[in-house]
Amino acid sequence: MTSEGLPDWLGPVVRAAEAVEPEQMSRFLPPESGAGRQSAVLVLFGEGPRGPELLLMERASQLRSHGGQPSFPGGALDPEDGDPATTGPLRAALREAEEETGLDPAGVQIFGVLPRLYIPVSGFVVTPVLGWWREPTPVRAVDSGETARVFTVPVADLTDPANRATAVHPRGHAGPAFLVESALVWGFTAGVIDRIVHYAGWERPWDRAKRVPLDWHA
Repeated sequence: MTSEGLPDWLGPVVRAAEAVEPEQMSRFLPPESGAGRQSAVLVLFGEGPRGPELLLMERASQLRSHGGQPSFPGGALDPEDGDPATTGPLRAALREAEEETGLDPAGVQIFGVLPRLYIPVSGFVVTPVLGWWREPTPVRAVDSGETARVFTVPVADLTDPANRATAVHPRGHAGPAFLVESALVWGFTAGVIDRIVHYAGWERPWDRAKRVPLDWHA
């Protein structure tokens, strides 16, 4: 893991990752008991036709859990990934990204990790792994039964106030959301993007009263 040779525009993300505290990322933190299934996601930054961008995927609509929901590539750690407290999440994030999107992990430079977060509804303890797509390779939905599509989103669209909203779940809880690339990004993924944008200093004032309701399948 190294931050050497990164483009200048990623500097704020590097500094934010080094300084941010877990409580600044989310109110849902890993249980002190150590319970929870260890997992990792790859937050992959690249350079596209419109400048900096993020890689996302959309889960297949027929999945029982979070069907149709955009997310970062990622998943649970396997034993061969190694120690969850050290390099295990890095290996898992790259492995899962390759399995889900077909990208070549050799072209990805890992430059940081964010604090581990907790997803109460699934019991996952998630480590967001930050990567720079130094040598991009073609991506696709490797398994259509799991993934509907793989796509990139310009950071400019994620910071555009017109694309930001507050998603409201039928049970009443609310959180940040992004309406980009014909998708509604919400939940854990939107929360991580929101915090990165905020602590990197990229956030622009947006209308937090703009509400987007989620249906019961969300």
